[in-house]
Amino acid sequence: MPMDQNITTIRLPLPLNITQVNSYLVHTENGFFLVDTGMTNARRQIEAALDHLCCHLGDLKLIILTHGDFDHSGNAAYLRGKFNAPIAMHHADAGMLENGDMFWNRKIKSTLLKRLLPIFIRIKKKDECPPDIFLEDGGTLAEYGWDATVLNTPGHSSGSICLLTPAGDLLCGDLLTSSTGKPMLNSMMYDVVAGQNSLIRLKSLTIKTVSPGHGQPFAWQALVT
Repeated sequence: MPMDQNITTIRLPLPLNITQVNSYLVHTENGFFLVDTGMTNARRQIEAALDHLCCHLGDLKLIILTHGDFDHSGNAAYLRGKFNAPIAMHHADAGMLENGDMFWNRKIKSTLLKRLLPIFIRIKKKDECPPDIFLEDGGTLAEYGWDATVLNTPGHSSGSICLLTPAGDLLCGDLLTSSTGKPMLNSMMYDVVAGQNSLIRLKSLTIKTVSPGHGQPFAWQALVT
């Protein structure tokens, strides 16, 4: 039988309050698991949310990053120190966190994007760090206490992952989005073909609900393909 779990959405502001990004706190009988951490500007908000949800020192088993973008990984190093919890992610995005470079191992054709993005989204040296655990495609988090399968779903980035529970809950990072109100494949794909293939792969799996990095969680059947 699937392990009992509770998934809580933590909505965090991006700089200038332009939009929001989601972190997810998963509570199982073995403890808490944090999926994505928001940006450094939202540090106070995520700390308050974790405290409100009774996640304290010793309770957080793992910090999992769906990919290396700073709006998802910005508070990872800080929370690792605060909660003494290891950071887990796919190796293909590790350099983003370790080197503070969102373009690391990424196909970026737009010179304008390369120049403008670091102006608005940056990470300080103190927030750079190597991950503690590398997650592999097809592996599980069972040894850490959460029965979820890791799926490498490239497209938005090479090391993007989704987490799928036996109950059919999919935490998908930025592969899928509902930020416009319509669930769909994220339009911001650095490898469009890889992103489309990742979606095809998901269609072969049993998925009931989707928790995206941006927008509200939605039913899989609502996805516009």
